[in-house]
Amino acid sequence: MPDRTDAVALLEEWVESEALRKHMYAVEAAVRHYAVKMGEDPDVWGLAGLLHDLDWEKFPQEHPHRAIPVLEERGYPAEVVRAVVAHAYPDRGDVAPESALERVLYACDELSGLVYACCLVRPSGIDDLKPRSVVKKLKDRSFAAGVHRDQVARGLELIGLERNEHIQNVIDGLRSVGEQLQIRGVDQAARS
Repeated sequence: MPDRTDAVALLEEWVESEALRKHMYAVEAAVRHYAVKMGEDPDVWGLAGLLHDLDWEKFPQEHPHRAIPVLEERGYPAEVVRAVVAHAYPDRGDVAPESALERVLYACDELSGLVYACCLVRPSGIDDLKPRSVVKKLKDRSFAAGVHRDQVARGLELIGLERNEHIQNVIDGLRSVGEQLQIRGVDQAARS
């Protein structure tokens, strides 16, 4: 089975956009956080989070289906491949998220983008970010307008947690890679 080093190399081969790379790292961190909480393998779950948007930049109209043969050929587990397909449901496919990994990936995808955007407008970044701040921005549809609020809502239904608990889990996941994502308070201070 390919490991994270292989997945990062694949990501770097396919994805040029730094913003998209950061999104993929953020989703990976959130999904890994859930894997640990749920007693699952964070290395396997992390692969799905890291590679979920592999073909988005090169083939947006065919996403996520162009990446699937590549993942299969390179030996990624079927559960990772299916999670990548299911994260695009229903807009880009008919594979509904069913397994715990699939539901978690779906629930973390758009919300990770919103949490990341929240960090960029706060002087302290992710350092002291609370769910209530994210909820406030979630309600403001002009903030991070590219975040699909309906997918965030569907993700909450799929994961079956209270909204603030899920948001806190995503914050905790992103906080673990805050330095890599450049969303800590010191990063914000350096930008000013």
